[in-house]
Amino acid sequence: MSWNLDLATILVLLTLASGLIWLYDKIFLAPRRARAKAGLSVHASDASHKEAVQEPFIVDLARSLFPVFLIVLLLRSFLVEPFRIPSGSMMPTLLIGDFILVNKFRYGIRLPVVNSKVIEIGEPQRGDVVVFRYPKDNSTPYIKRVIGLPGDQIEYNQANKMLYINGEPVPQHLVDTYIGEGQGSNMTGHKQRIEYLPGAKHAILINSDRGQKAPFEKWTVPDNEYIVFGDNRDNSRDSRFWGTVPEENLIGKAFFIWMNWDWENGGISFQRIGTPIQ
Repeated sequence: MSWNLDLATILVLLTLASGLIWLYDKIFLAPRRARAKAGLSVHASDASHKEAVQEPFIVDLARSLFPVFLIVLLLRSFLVEPFRIPSGSMMPTLLIGDFILVNKFRYGIRLPVVNSKVIEIGEPQRGDVVVFRYPKDNSTPYIKRVIGLPGDQIEYNQANKMLYINGEPVPQHLVDTYIGEGQGSNMTGHKQRIEYLPGAKHAILINSDRGQKAPFEKWTVPDNEYIVFGDNRDNSRDSRFWGTVPEENLIGKAFFIWMNWDWENGGISFQRIGTPIQ
């Protein structure tokens, strides 16, 4: 198994290093300083006194930073993790520049770095917006919507832009013509539809003039794997191009937009702050 030197790995190493330094000082160095302080002659110089009893800078730094590293590691590994949306593949649900929070425990508790699941909690549901490690490159996080669950028969018809689940068409209805803003302005003119997945509904964008042929059009979803699509159907590299997402690649469920920054749209978009992700 190879480990990527990502933020999780760096946090684990920093927490371990600072904790070991603090522990070593507690067991070995602090008692030595206490003995030196007790045995110092009253005639000892100020310089030698200070050198004998002063706590090393590295120890003071480690003691200060260890709880910070530990708290950040625990929060990021087991509760929530922030991500930024870099592309328009999930428009209109998520815009370029959205900063989102991902629920890390929704699909089970995993150990950081090795990503081994230690506690089963739940499984992805159809319609969930999930963050996962791209199957072709585990160091790259992707975000898409779950379309197919294990055992499903999934088909996507590029001609009419319709999705079929277990032989049944997924209903859609046209909302309006989409008007993009900022870095997403090139999506202006796409058709915005509401798609009614079983048990969930969400908005999608369709480009009627674009007929990009994807390598995959039909799937039988294997056990412990998922089919994911982008909501921007004609501008998303997703399962139609590279296949299924294994369960062990899941990072968590996206649930909240805490900020949006789009320099082409004037900076912060205040109306998106605090928006739940549907």
